[in-house]
Amino acid sequence: MHTRRTTLAIECALPRAVRRGYSPVMSRLRVHSLAMSLDGYVAGPAQSEDDPLGVGGMSLHDWVFVTRTGRKIIGQDGGATGLDDDLLARGFDGIGATIMGRNMFGPARGDWGPEPWRGWWGDDPPFHHPVFVLTHHPRPPLTLGGGTTFHFVSDGIESALAQAVAAANGRDVRLGGGAATVHQYLRAGLVDDLHVAVVPVLLGDGERLFVDLGEWPHGYVAAQVSSSGAVAHFHLTRKPGGAGAE
Repeated sequence: MHTRRTTLAIECALPRAVRRGYSPVMSRLRVHSLAMSLDGYVAGPAQSEDDPLGVGGMSLHDWVFVTRTGRKIIGQDGGATGLDDDLLARGFDGIGATIMGRNMFGPARGDWGPEPWRGWWGDDPPFHHPVFVLTHHPRPPLTLGGGTTFHFVSDGIESALAQAVAAANGRDVRLGGGAATVHQYLRAGLVDDLHVAVVPVLLGDGERLFVDLGEWPHGYVAAQVSSSGAVAHFHLTRKPGGAGAE
């Protein structure tokens, strides 16, 4: 849960000028466009370098790459506008830092080795702000093009959040995948906004999100539900005094 210890950790990590006016809701932790199958999976089984989202997992994201925003992410022109594009683009508005798990950063496990993985995105990743990668194996920061620096955090999710809030400098923090990372933050009551995009496919196996979350669902409310021809969008937000409140 969002305890006093978490709040203090975040506050101590903030620059002094920001800290003077700090409140726990100044920077929100937001999850956007988290694609989920009809049977509740956000990634398929057997994730690997060839199948980074697991077997069949890429089908959850087909809707992304027909939109204008999705095509821009992969360096292509064109793409559809409309609801899906609007909601995908909203996930980049007001974001000053990103947190992700090691599974999202790359397929490597264990020690980083002599030639460590540099991410899926090449030399100019689409973030353009600091990114904090959760890992059990320390590693120096990796600075790439466009203002993206990957920081590798080995002392837990609260530390990563504190560092991301400080780096965001008053803007919000986006929480990326994978499923285990989002699950940890949900279970701790630290997520403020959650956008799930339910895709009409069945995976049959893989990683689920909404399991073993304790009291988490009782602190959130469905703020908006909408649907395009391809995806149903569900937006959950923290209730005042709900999960994670002190």
